[in-house]
Amino acid sequence: MAVLAQLGALIRDLASQGMATLDALFERVRALYGGDRETRRRVAFSVAMIALSAKMAKADGIVTQSEVDAFRRIFAIPPEEISNVFRLYDLAKQDTSGFEAYARKIAGLCEATDCEQGMLVDVLDGLFQIAGADGVVHEREMEFLRRVAKIFRLSEAAFARVEARHVRGGALQAYAILGVSPDDPPETIRRSYLQLVRDNHPDRLLARGVPDEFMAIATERMKAINAAWDSVSRAPAA
Repeated sequence: MAVLAQLGALIRDLASQGMATLDALFERVRALYGGDRETRRRVAFSVAMIALSAKMAKADGIVTQSEVDAFRRIFAIPPEEISNVFRLYDLAKQDTSGFEAYARKIAGLCEATDCEQGMLVDVLDGLFQIAGADGVVHEREMEFLRRVAKIFRLSEAAFARVEARHVRGGALQAYAILGVSPDDPPETIRRSYLQLVRDNHPDRLLARGVPDEFMAIATERMKAINAAWDSVSRAPAA
């Protein structure tokens, strides 16, 4: 059974017991997938991406249809799984707890499932994609994203690299995406670029637990990395 179908079945089961809350869902995921590392990681990622997307859409006090549409547009959710995704999306949207509580639960669930920290970066990258779907990451969204990154214990450098891929940063943006400085030797910049290509290949994201439905994260990330390299490699030598 696909991960999103599994989530839908879990939520339906919890609802039949009058327990349809995110807290209950987290506990059920922990209990059911204790011995299945691969499924645990994929479920953890899906819960994180869907629930925090709903919480971020609500960060300014209201969830607009354009924000819901952005979520559907960015991720390739199969038609047969749409109802399962939005069952969880609506559950998170309606829950009265603050997003910080669920970011902590997701970080804890990730630790419990042997997730690489890279998977939490993947979640943050996906959230940035949704936040910027209307062409700009608004101040409240940025506050939300910074807080999530802090709860995930991501470094400032890691946050800056993700931010650079989604927020216009002027002439130095390409260097920021590659994690280098204009003063670095060309071989250092090229080495950083090649390492980023290796680290962010879709196969690597799949290995970290990113389900197929969310591979748009990898696609958009590679576009940004390659565009940054193209810009930097064309820049005239100092």
